[in-house]
Amino acid sequence: MSTPFTDVAAEHAVFNTKSRQRIQQTEFMTSAPTFRLCPPDVGLEVAFAGRSNAGKSSAINALTNQRQLARSSKTPGRTQMINFFSIGDKHRRLVDLPGYGYAAVPLEMKKEWQVELEEYLVSRSSLAGLVLMTDIRHPLKFFDEQMLFWAKEGELPVHILLTKADKLKYGASKNALLNTRKRLKELGLKCTIQLFSALRKEGLDELAGVMGNWYDYQLNDNKIIESSFNLLDDDPLEEEEEEELLEDNEQSDSGQPANEQPNDESPTDR
Repeated sequence: MSTPFTDVAAEHAVFNTKSRQRIQQTEFMTSAPTFRLCPPDVGLEVAFAGRSNAGKSSAINALTNQRQLARSSKTPGRTQMINFFSIGDKHRRLVDLPGYGYAAVPLEMKKEWQVELEEYLVSRSSLAGLVLMTDIRHPLKFFDEQMLFWAKEGELPVHILLTKADKLKYGASKNALLNTRKRLKELGLKCTIQLFSALRKEGLDELAGVMGNWYDYQLNDNKIIESSFNLLDDDPLEEEEEEELLEDNEQSDSGQPANEQPNDESPTDR
């Protein structure tokens, strides 16, 4: 008997959608002022991290389809609590880490946060993955890279969101994606990466699929091991995007309209 054909792309799409549906069941669980007061180190956690203005709260709210689940402070850098959210049950959690990198925060407070963050990323055994958010207009600042190296030290998988992609036109956002990939290669870091816009709700299913794998979700009793995103080594997706970008640039140079998406002038997600 012949083996039934399996549409891998369709399975990925279904898995991503089902993962997003489960993640939308997220509820607030508890807050902790330090990592020593975190919930018991059991189950599976996915942590969200980023600079204070990278749009972390907006990303969490868009992903969970809840407007006020994650709340951003009116003064960036002042939210110091580590917020835990349960996803269906207390053994699968989303963790909202304090924002970092804001200039107005006192130096001593910054140092305390850095020590706490490093301890959490390196030693938390239930931590299954890190979602790192960085503004597409100025990605991978110094402390972003420091977070990535801490994650590498702890052998923690990382998925990077280039947030606020709605602020750039299509060609510019693709350029930013490719340049960030190249920077990661230069640093010797293997991470998955995608464009993301909480304002337009773009990239939600892709992100949910990555998290679904970390949460060990199942689809038809068979876990989908690989996410929709390939790692940086010999990435065919990256080669296709480079070819597509070159074609767009050639069309622009010849006066032909490139395949460009409109750039909304709506307020930035915070």
